[in-house]
Amino acid sequence: MRFSFKNTPTQHLAIAAAIAFFMLLTRGSHVLTSVALPDASLALLMIGGLYLRKAAWLALFVVLASAIDFGAAAIDSLQAFCLTAGYWGMLPTYAAMWLAGVWLGKQTDSLNATKFAVAAIFSTFAAFVISTQTYYLFSGRFPNHGIIQTMQYGWHYLPSYMGYTAMYLISFWALAKVSAKFDLAKQLTNHIA
Repeated sequence: MRFSFKNTPTQHLAIAAAIAFFMLLTRGSHVLTSVALPDASLALLMIGGLYLRKAAWLALFVVLASAIDFGAAAIDSLQAFCLTAGYWGMLPTYAAMWLAGVWLGKQTDSLNATKFAVAAIFSTFAAFVISTQTYYLFSGRFPNHGIIQTMQYGWHYLPSYMGYTAMYLISFWALAKVSAKFDLAKQLTNHIA
């Protein structure tokens, strides 16, 4: 069954608002909120690609993420450590997640566990490689001996990077599956009546 999402502006705004809310809640190293949840941005961008698809929405979330990061740096100067020339690597990082969601939305069954897991794992791993390599290559904070040498940096972050994103995406997938079952039951009830 193809992912059935009604493309109405109201629904798009509601989804965008939810994504923005959770991005604000989990991003910025918690200088913006007192809630200490891991950053959900990567998962939110994949979900955004699945539901919203258009590049304009991606651009909006990139601007929001950047505003949160620079706002957090303005509040706490320690947060500015990562705001270097390597920060531009976040654009392809976010695009990798978004495109995985767009790809999922075009599949026959977007919530198929195997397809969803493959898209999530490969895009999150690609996002990790892109973000860490652009940071270590272009931040100016580490010796730049080329891509082969910089690949040794940052790998200790991979388990948490993959794990937190997986936690959010598994939660989303479970809620979406339950919601789809309720929608199907509702349609059957309406059809019979």
